Amino acid sequence: MTYTAWIIFTAALVGLSCGIIGVFLILRKTAMMADAISHTVLLGIVIAFIVTREVSGTAMLIGGILAGVLTAFLVQWLHTLQVQHDAAMGIVFTTLFAIGVILIATSAGNAHLDVQHALMGEITFIPFHTISLPFIGEIPEATALLLFVLAIVLFFIIAFYKEWKITSFDPALAASLGIPVLLMHYLFMGLVSVTTVASFDAVGAIMVVAMLITPAASAYLWTDKLSVMMIVSGSFGVISAIAGYYIAEWIDTSISGSMAFATGLVFLISFLFSPKHGLISKQVRVAKDV
Repeated sequence: MTYTAWIIFTAALVGLSCGIIGVFLILRKTAMMADAISHTVLLGIVIAFIVTREVSGTAMLIGGILAGVLTAFLVQWLHTLQVQHDAAMGIVFTTLFAIGVILIATSAGNAHLDVQHALMGEITFIPFHTISLPFIGEIPEATALLLFVLAIVLFFIIAFYKEWKITSFDPALAASLGIPVLLMHYLFMGLVSVTTVASFDAVGAIMVVAMLITPAASAYLWTDKLSVMMIVSGSFGVISAIAGYYIAEWIDTSISGSMAFATGLVFLISFLFSPKHGLISKQVRVAKDV
C-alpha cells in the first residue's frame, strides 16, 4: 500500500476498535472513563519504558493495561468510600497522568516520548516503522498491533456477548444469574486499556477519547439494537478516520485533530437527521401530526 493508504488504514483500525468498545462505555454510562484511561495509560507506558528502554512492544501493552485496570480499581475503591463517581475519576485521572508527565520529564526525556506526542500522537511516522510478518510481508508495526488488538476485542465481545449485554443493561439481574459482574467490569476495562494503548502511539489521547465516545454516541441515535449499534459505531469510526485525513490534507493541519473533529461532524449529522431521535426528524413528525 502507499504511504497515505497505510495512514488511513491505521486510523480506520483505531476507529473500528474504539467504535465497537465505545458502545458499551455509552450503555454503561461510563463514557468519561475512556478519557481517564486514555490519559492514565501514559503512566504505564512510561514505567514500561523505564524498565525496558523501548518505546514499543509487549511491555508497553502490558504496562498500559495494568495502568488502565489500576485506574478502574482506584475509581471503584474511592466510590465505595462515598466519593462521587465523577469526582473519583477526576482525582485518579489527574493524579496518575501527572505522575506520568513527571516521569517523562525526569526519566524519559531523551526518548521519542513527550507530552505533545502523548496527546496528539504522530500518525505520519507510522509507515516508517515496519515489521515483517509471514504471508503478509512488510507492515507498519503500529498497524500490526492494531490488527492484533482488533482480533482480541472481537473475540471477547463475541465470546461474552450475552454477559456484556446483561451486565450493561441490568447488573443486578446479571448478579442474580451468577454472572461475575465485577470481574466482567475489570475485563472490560482491560479491553478499553489495550485498545487505548494500541492506538496511543499513532493518534494520541485526544483522538482515542473522540473515537471511543463520539461514534458510539452517534450510533445510539440511529438504532436501539445492540448488535446493529456496534456495527454502526465501528463504521462511523472508520468514516471519521477517512474524512478526517482528507480534512487535514485540505487545510494542512493535525491529522489526529482533524479525525477527532470529523467524529463531531458525524455526531452533528446524527443529532439532526437520525430517523428516531434526530432534531429535524422530530420536527417533521410534529408538523405531520399537526
